[in-house]
Amino acid sequence: MTEEKWGQLRTRLLKTVGQNNFTTWIEPLEFNSVDDGVAVFHVPTNFMGNYVSQNFADLILHEFSLSGEPVQRLAFRVAANSPARPVRQVEQPAEPFAEMQEPSNASANTGMSLSSKAAAAAPMDTLQAAPLDPRFTFDNFVVGKPNELAHAAARRVAEGGPVTFNPLVLYGGVGLGKTHLMHAIAWEITVQNPNLNVLYLSAEQFMYRFVQALRERKMMDFKHLFRSVDVLMVDDVQFIAGKDSTQEEFFHTFNALVDQNKQIIISADRAPGEIKDLEDRVKSRLQCGLVVDLHPTDYELRLGILQTKVQLQQKTYPDLEIADGVLEFLAHRISTNVRVLEGALTRLFAFASLVGREIDMDLTQDCLADVLRASERKITVEEIQRKVSEYYNIRMSDIIGPKRLRSYARPRQVAMYLCKKLTSRSLPEIGRRFGGRDHTTVMHGVRRIEELKSTDGQIAEDVEMLRRSLES
Repeated sequence: MTEEKWGQLRTRLLKTVGQNNFTTWIEPLEFNSVDDGVAVFHVPTNFMGNYVSQNFADLILHEFSLSGEPVQRLAFRVAANSPARPVRQVEQPAEPFAEMQEPSNASANTGMSLSSKAAAAAPMDTLQAAPLDPRFTFDNFVVGKPNELAHAAARRVAEGGPVTFNPLVLYGGVGLGKTHLMHAIAWEITVQNPNLNVLYLSAEQFMYRFVQALRERKMMDFKHLFRSVDVLMVDDVQFIAGKDSTQEEFFHTFNALVDQNKQIIISADRAPGEIKDLEDRVKSRLQCGLVVDLHPTDYELRLGILQTKVQLQQKTYPDLEIADGVLEFLAHRISTNVRVLEGALTRLFAFASLVGREIDMDLTQDCLADVLRASERKITVEEIQRKVSEYYNIRMSDIIGPKRLRSYARPRQVAMYLCKKLTSRSLPEIGRRFGGRDHTTVMHGVRRIEELKSTDGQIAEDVEMLRRSLES
């Protein structure tokens, strides 16, 4: 094949994948040669070779076929001016799925492989349809009370041995660590049991391969691929909700693997029973194992994550200092999403390096003004009243009502103080929310708590605990 033919093939790929994908992933490929049905490309990095082989290999092989080139396999190798080691070879078998097979002498860290002939082949590296992030390991996962159960369950599954709970379902909101734990399990299994076939993919990828198999009439190949694995890991399973045919095939795949005593690990953004349009039989199957919630992070966990990430950042920026109070400030203010928290810290270090300044509070607020505004959670008066009543174990009606007993009056003053400090409500508005009290009553309550905070350690601790709980 000539460079001119490769240029024509690239033009067709551009029309298919779009400009952004083409510029990022196809354009950097350097065509080298075709030898015995193997098209060899040079790539700048291992990561790029792995990504292209996982996401564009089928398409490239198809274009070779249309151009009349007898290419059955793609081989990606790091360019000569980079560490010389093979990245990944991609073969076009009779099945519709590209076979990605690590050379036996490849480094274990270059990635995992996807095969549609796993059972027929000799023991291979882990099967996968999605790349694993090398940062997402158990060593890099910061454990705290909100995620300790999920972490312990993930560790147990990753260690191998008898299947004790099947499936393991990890669920929680965005940025709480589900995907990190999924990747960590996959990495750990490959270390503990390198001969196991572990298939990790998103629910969308499962659906895409299912539709592709239907279209090409290759359902037997699809079933063979997904039912010959030792561990099946499906991320974001909520995406198959409402897709009736996909759910049916997922259900049958699930049953086949459970019958073989194979481990299944699932993640979702909510509990299986709360996923709308998920069939009851699928919900039932998911709920028959261990279902673990990753709770929203608390202040201590966020601070721990920041402290860990600072150590990593300082390897890149060893001369940068971070002033006292900055991490505590970020842990308080960015409370809903760990990814946003980590991204804010990365931006902070990069900005400080560019302008040559210490990371202090002024620089933090200037650099992260937009992030801090977006992360500002609106705390309501009703939320404060409910939290305070739960904390002091009294009824919410007693917080709002007219009773003047000390056991009610002091919590009421604490609630008023927190409303003044944590909301934008005026004193008259706050008074109206506390049973129609005058604004002077609210003012007196706020001042009283301010005085007691400096003289009564218990009140100071109560106020701080409640504030953290409300801001977390």
